[in-house]
Formats: sequence, structure tokens, C-alpha cells
Amino acid sequence: MAANSLDIPYRGGFIGSDHHFALSVYFEDTDAYGIVYYANYLKFMERARSDFIRAVGVDQAAELRRSGSAYAVVDVHIKYRRPAKLGDDVQVISSVDQVRASSVDIHQRVMRGPELLTDARVTAAFLDGEGRPRRQPSDWVEKFKAITTQDR
Repeated sequence: MAANSLDIPYRGGFIGSDHHFALSVYFEDTDAYGIVYYANYLKFMERARSDFIRAVGVDQAAELRRSGSAYAVVDVHIKYRRPAKLGDDVQVISSVDQVRASSVDIHQRVMRGPELLTDARVTAAFLDGEGRPRRQPSDWVEKFKAITTQDR
């Protein structure tokens, strides 16, 4: 039996060099007042970042199986500007600010339409199985550099 479109998980996509990932705010995301609990913005951004990395052509799961290496968030700077609320549809927009030998700096914004809700800068380091930084595969570096905003 062939899968229909309802069986396929949602995937975000690129508009220019920005990756867009849409989410709806569910009851489980909110506090007693129907406002998104602050830590859940990090979950929204993690989902979007994982999809972003997949969409750029990086297969983290295969690399983890092959070498034991994967990305891990090592730094986050986040500013909460406006609250998302129960029932809101939001987008996480992700872009690459800078690529280094063993890490990627990603700018992530949670938006409700044109309204900026949360603004974050995330550093994802490429770590070996012992948790030490290692060089990213060179083709990954090139894929990220192709969409970097560093020179914009």
C-alpha cells in the first residue's frame, strides 16, 4: 500500500538562504495562561535546526552511525520579545551566520507572521564520540558556506 501525503512528516524548506519551518502551538507547549513556556522555544528551534541541517544535505544520522560524531549545541544566546499563545501558527526561520572548521553559528527567529517573537544565536559544534570538537566533513562545510549570511 502506497503512503499518502498524510503519512509523510512535515518538512520545512528554503526561501533563498533562509530555512522556514512551520509549527502550531499546542496545549502541551503552553503554561497555565496559554502562553508558550519559555523552554519550549528551544524545542521549536531544535526541530527546525534538525530539519534545516537535513535540508541542506547533511545526513547526521549516517555520520553518527559511521563515526560516532554529531552536532551538539554548545552555546545559545536568546532574547524573548513577544509571547506565542495557544493556537498560534509560528515559523522558525534559520540561517547560517558563520561556518568554522568544527562548528556552525545559526541565527534562529521564531515569528508569528511578520512579528518577531524570539531571536536566538546558536552554535552547533561537531563533536566526536568522546565529546571533543573535530573537523566537520569538508563537503558539509561547503554546503553551509553556500548559504551563509556572513557576507550579506
